[in-house]
Amino acid sequence: STNLQLKKLFSKYVDRTSIHSWNSVISELARSGDSEEALKAFSSLRKSALKPNRASFPCTIKSCAAIADLTSGKQAHQQSFVFGYASDLFVSSALIDMYSKCGRLCDARNVFDEIPLRNVVSWTSIINGYARNNCPVEALLLFKRQLIEEGEAVVVSDYHRIDGIAMVPVLTACSCASDKNVTRSIHGFLIQRGLMADVVIGNSLIEAYARNGDVGISMEVFDEMSDRDVISWNSIIAVCAQNGFSLEAIAIFRSMLQSLEVEFNALTLSAVLLACAHSGSLQMGKTLHAQAMKMRLGSDVFVGTSIIDMYCKCGRVTNARKAFDAMEIRNVKSWSAMIAGYGMHGSAKEALGLLADMILDGIKPNAITFVSILSACCHAGLVDEGWHWFCTMQHRFDVEPSVEHYGCMVDLFGRAGQLNRAYDLVSKMGPEPDCVIWSSLLAAARMHKNVEIGELSARKLFELDRNNSGYYTLMSNIYADARRWDDAKRMRAHMKRDGVSKSPGFSLVETKGGRVHVFVAGDRNHPQIEKIYGYLEELSARLREEGYVARVDSVVHDVDEEEKGIVVRVHSEKLAVVFGVMNSAPGTTVQVLKNLRTCEDCHVTMKLISKVTQREIVVRDPKRFHHFRQGDCSCGDYW
Repeated sequence: STNLQLKKLFSKYVDRTSIHSWNSVISELARSGDSEEALKAFSSLRKSALKPNRASFPCTIKSCAAIADLTSGKQAHQQSFVFGYASDLFVSSALIDMYSKCGRLCDARNVFDEIPLRNVVSWTSIINGYARNNCPVEALLLFKRQLIEEGEAVVVSDYHRIDGIAMVPVLTACSCASDKNVTRSIHGFLIQRGLMADVVIGNSLIEAYARNGDVGISMEVFDEMSDRDVISWNSIIAVCAQNGFSLEAIAIFRSMLQSLEVEFNALTLSAVLLACAHSGSLQMGKTLHAQAMKMRLGSDVFVGTSIIDMYCKCGRVTNARKAFDAMEIRNVKSWSAMIAGYGMHGSAKEALGLLADMILDGIKPNAITFVSILSACCHAGLVDEGWHWFCTMQHRFDVEPSVEHYGCMVDLFGRAGQLNRAYDLVSKMGPEPDCVIWSSLLAAARMHKNVEIGELSARKLFELDRNNSGYYTLMSNIYADARRWDDAKRMRAHMKRDGVSKSPGFSLVETKGGRVHVFVAGDRNHPQIEKIYGYLEELSARLREEGYVARVDSVVHDVDEEEKGIVVRVHSEKLAVVFGVMNSAPGTTVQVLKNLRTCEDCHVTMKLISKVTQREIVVRDPKRFHHFRQGDCSCGDYW
């Protein structure tokens, strides 16, 4: 060993003349994660007069797998063959695992096929290899073969019986296959075999159902688990946070605290912070930040990055920058999160300045960093800067543009009114244009009232995804802007004919104490709804005194102007803001999160409400943040 102290201990306590002593050293080094030293010990053994035995090879091969050392793995394979141990079940299983982790599935399969009598470890190794290398169908077919062999066996011993450990890679394959029916079948098999009490099985099943889009069943599996560990709690919280169930994730975290079953850790905090970011739960986010500091996790790069992301998405970019500056260690994700935060708040100059600092600090920006930069340029209308970094990322940083990068550029050109340039870029791009590309072009056509580009984009989108209501709505709006009412009606008729329902708009607002209230357009279900509408009428009168006139261009119905004004007056963000003003102290910031892009009338209304109430109003839509202060918006009316 290169470690002097270890050398002394080795010389003092290890019998160099005993193969058992050598095997113990190799095994201990491998178990402690010191794989390179384990391989050096095996090399020293081979240089001695001793011959390796059956126990010398598994841990040596596992060490090769741990550091993906294919050359050493092949040498160990050859020597196991020379000494007659290649067909040993434990040696062959280790070889299968090693070749799989080195990406050599063909070699792994050859070893497996040459095993005369396979046991559950052999099957588990090869199935895990295919699942790990993103070959879920092959992994599941192998599991089917394993079941057939088990069924044909006269006596099934413990060495051959499928157990919980063997089922984990099968569930991993289910996660990758994204086939709900297969996952449900495997779930039934687990119940039949009585394996559901295994906490590892429960955790894997939660992940499998979530990857298949069955978050509800993931939650049922979690609820039915008789035994849960911190991984169980972290898994279900992360699953909910990542799949649009942010409030449920926060509620589960609170249940975790109350249950006293396990102590939460850094991964728990990161998952709950993500839920706070998505739901705009600033108060809970601040509490978690304080808890992270108390647990001395402020230096943890993953928790620190999650804190940055939470503050940015909760409208507190200044707090995010303070958290960023306080981090002792930053990786590319930390820098990218802060750059993205500046971008979504319209602070493009700060985002570009931070990119320069990142490069000076020796951190190489990656594809995600450049998506954030291009997005920042898009929000600020910085066409030249955006094009510069789009070219620079390819020539200087070897980042090939993906669909996301092209989408940002199409959005940037489109918002700036350069629709022909945007369309030319789409025509020449390397990756196949997807819905994101064409919807960006369609949105630009809507913004600049270009019917021709709009129709071209819509045709492509309907070919790719006929069930997205947003495309019909945008095209209907384009026709309405052109006063082509028959075409606008035709779009709505197509929606009805194809069974496409419009995604309902909703807005969230958080009150003191961390409670989140949800509003929809024309809401009548909130307990304070009568007071809300009363105060909205009062505010509307004050806004008219300030010169407010309803912007009704976004209403596509061919009805009179007065009726259109009534429609826009009850949009969900207006109700949420009014409720927020009513239920917070004078001078405090009102923050609203909404799922759809804010319309022009709501944008004008928010500016005026901020002026007459002397409040800062922060509205986050799917694209960016709007900070309304004293009758102005941070976006400069460019959104």
